[in-house]
Amino acid sequence: RRRGAFRAEHTLQPSPRIAPGPGRLLDARKRLWQSPTVPNNHSTTFGLAFLIAAAIPLDAATLDIGDRRELFVDAYLIDRMDGARLKLHEPCPAGVAIRFDRPWEGAHVGYLTVIKDGDLYRLYYRGLPLAGKDGSEDEVTCYAESPDGIAWTKPNLGLFEVRGTRDNNVILHRQAPCSHNFSPFLDVRPGIASTERFKALAGTQASGLIAFTSADGIHWRRWAEKAVLTQGAFDSQNVAFWSTAENTYVCYFRTWSQGEYQGFRTISRSTSSDFLHWNAPVAMSFGDTPMEHLYTSQTHPYFRAPHIYIATPMRFIPNRKVLTDAQAAALGVSKDYHGDCAEAVFMTSRGGNRYDRTFLEGWIRPGNDLGNWASRAGLTALGVVPTGPSEMSIYKQAHYAQPTAHLIRYTLRLDGFVSVNAPFAGGEMTTHPLVFRGRELTLNFATSAAGSVRVEFLENDGRPIPGFTRADAIELIGDDVDRVVGWKSGADLTALAGRAIRLRFVMKDADVYSLQFR
Repeated sequence: RRRGAFRAEHTLQPSPRIAPGPGRLLDARKRLWQSPTVPNNHSTTFGLAFLIAAAIPLDAATLDIGDRRELFVDAYLIDRMDGARLKLHEPCPAGVAIRFDRPWEGAHVGYLTVIKDGDLYRLYYRGLPLAGKDGSEDEVTCYAESPDGIAWTKPNLGLFEVRGTRDNNVILHRQAPCSHNFSPFLDVRPGIASTERFKALAGTQASGLIAFTSADGIHWRRWAEKAVLTQGAFDSQNVAFWSTAENTYVCYFRTWSQGEYQGFRTISRSTSSDFLHWNAPVAMSFGDTPMEHLYTSQTHPYFRAPHIYIATPMRFIPNRKVLTDAQAAALGVSKDYHGDCAEAVFMTSRGGNRYDRTFLEGWIRPGNDLGNWASRAGLTALGVVPTGPSEMSIYKQAHYAQPTAHLIRYTLRLDGFVSVNAPFAGGEMTTHPLVFRGRELTLNFATSAAGSVRVEFLENDGRPIPGFTRADAIELIGDDVDRVVGWKSGADLTALAGRAIRLRFVMKDADVYSLQFR
């Protein structure tokens, strides 16, 4: 059987809102993970290392997950696996969402944001027909909207005259350098004033990040005379939001690993209690992974589990030329924009200055469309949003720096970023000790016709709990985003709520995406 192990940084990482119990880490298990005899690679297949670790007394910290939804996007819940693995799922293309065909939009549209505001979906993006200096007066901020996140329209707002007409969808004009990377969010902070429902940051290194606010997401005003953040390069999309998990505003923004545009494009973070006064930036950590140019971060709370931050950065590979000069000319690629390539990757964070990069593979590849092998064509919009009862959507720009520039919609099942996956031969996953609140357990899972999932409850020391063993478990078969788990005695878990227990998933040809007690 193949050997593998979590990297040391994938050991237990409590959420900022969880007070861990005694014994934060099993030192012996940590030594095993860090042992030079165990491959320190990026595989997500787990084998003998977990079986060996199982012989160590099970006194890891207890996780208090309450009744919140937990996704398997990282190793947070996982103690060990045998024959199972974490599987990254690729979004499926679902067609063109919108074309950037207005005279004030053009080939260099970028830094997009998608927001679901009640029953309305809002899209914000930079309009830029011709490339130029960051923060030029040629840049405008554009707006589109949709009732379902699928079909988009560009309303004629009449707010500004641009290129000789007010018949346009521009919401910010002659606000250089802010239209370069204007990135708004819907403020969910409790008690926020109705006039400040929307906030945004924008600017370059020369200006610093300038704060904006809006009541309706269309009419914007500067909230302060001076920049609110000044320590950063800011030459990218700099994203902010109110974190319910950390009870603070957070901002993720562009810095360089060696400073002053040297080294790698990377990400730093700052926090604020009021959006106007920000703490000193802290560089983000990516664990034991190679440095890469992460052009954006697109970090934001996942809408079904806001304590988990989803990040869909563009991995930029400078000087990796794929298109020939002839191909670039045929596509109409702007000068100097076909000598690099890019793609979207997937990361997560549970707060603080650490990203989890369990998956280094490309998440949305350029694919067989030559136009997406031009420079910077891998940029995703900020925001993953629900677009159906069991579907969510993410958006990625296509054909950057080309006359055919447009936005593609991609879909995933709800919670469907990553799953605990077992092959036909079967596999198991056991959680760390955890405490829950609620009367029943629900799973988001899928099996083949021949596959199945069974859930067993264990004592902290690993002994099966009578009435909730694998023999008692009702076999789960099918495909459901919210299935109640049952045993021969029923589904009521009241007797186990508040106790430190473990879950063991016994699986065959199946995927488990998330769980929630309720």
